[in-house]
Amino acid sequence: MTAIPQIFDDRACTLGEGPLWHPERQQLFWFDIVNCRLLSRQGDQPLHWTLDRMASAAGWIDRDNLLLASETGLSRFNLETGAEEMLCEIEADNPLTRSNDGRADPWGGFWVGTMSKAGDPDAGTLYRWAGGAVRVIETGMSTPNAICFDHGRACAYFADTRTRIIWRQPVDPATGWPEGEKQIFVDLRATSSSPEHKPDGAVVDATGCLWSAQWGSARVARYSPEGQFLSAIALPTGHSSCPAFGGADLKTLFVTTARQKLPAERPEWQATAGQVFALTLPVAGRAEPRFPL
Repeated sequence: MTAIPQIFDDRACTLGEGPLWHPERQQLFWFDIVNCRLLSRQGDQPLHWTLDRMASAAGWIDRDNLLLASETGLSRFNLETGAEEMLCEIEADNPLTRSNDGRADPWGGFWVGTMSKAGDPDAGTLYRWAGGAVRVIETGMSTPNAICFDHGRACAYFADTRTRIIWRQPVDPATGWPEGEKQIFVDLRATSSSPEHKPDGAVVDATGCLWSAQWGSARVARYSPEGQFLSAIALPTGHSSCPAFGGADLKTLFVTTARQKLPAERPEWQATAGQVFALTLPVAGRAEPRFPL
C-alpha cells in the first residue's frame, strides 16, 4: 500500500501525541505533551489550549467535551469554555510520572498508560477506567503504547515500546474487561533492520488490521489481524508517535510526530519533525467510540 504524506499542521511539537478525530465536530485534536498543550485546527485556522500539566490522550464525551488523560488522571474538558472537572485521579500524588498513550474502548471504558517523566524503566502502569471503577491491567512497564481495540474480535492491543512487542489481550465481549492471558501479536525484537522498529501508538482499521507508528523508524506499518506484516508507509521524519483515522470517509490517516531526541546522524529528519501528517488511504478506519458519562 502506498500513500504520499502531506503536512496537515506544521507546528513543531516537541512530543506530539494522542491524535483524536472527533466524529461530531469533524475535527482533529492532538497534544504536545511536554509543552502542556492541546492542539487542533478548523480549516486553515490553527487552535490551541494551554494546560497546567502534561496531558497526552483524549476521548470524546459529546460535541463540546473531551475526556483528557493527564499526569493527574482523567478529566472532562470543555472546548468552548476551557472549564475542566477531574473525574478519576490516577497517580495524582506522584509528580515523577505522567500519562502517555490512551484511548476509549468500544465497551464504554478508557485505557491509559503512565510512565516516568525521566524515562526510568518499569515505572509505568496500564489502567482501564469503566463504570466508575479504575483497574490496573499491567504493571512494570516503561513506555505503555499501542492502545487500540478490535470490537469484533473482542480484544485489546498494547505495547511497551522498550520491549518491541505488541500484545493482544482478550477481553470479555460484553464488558471489555480483560480475561485470559495476553498473547504476543507482533514481535519486533527479531527485526535486524537499522534503525530498530519501536512500536509507539497504534489504531485498528475497519478490516481489523493494526497500524503501528514506529518511533525512530520514519514509518507507519500495517499488520493483519493475525499479526503478519503487510506494508509500511514512509514518513519524512523519524519519530512517528501515533496514528488516528479521520476525515469525512475515515480514509485519512493522521500521524503525530516528535522533535524530542532526534538522532544527530539523521539531520534530514529535522525539517518536519513534530508536525502532523495526513495520508489518504484506500481503506477506512472506524470512528472513535463516544465515552459515556
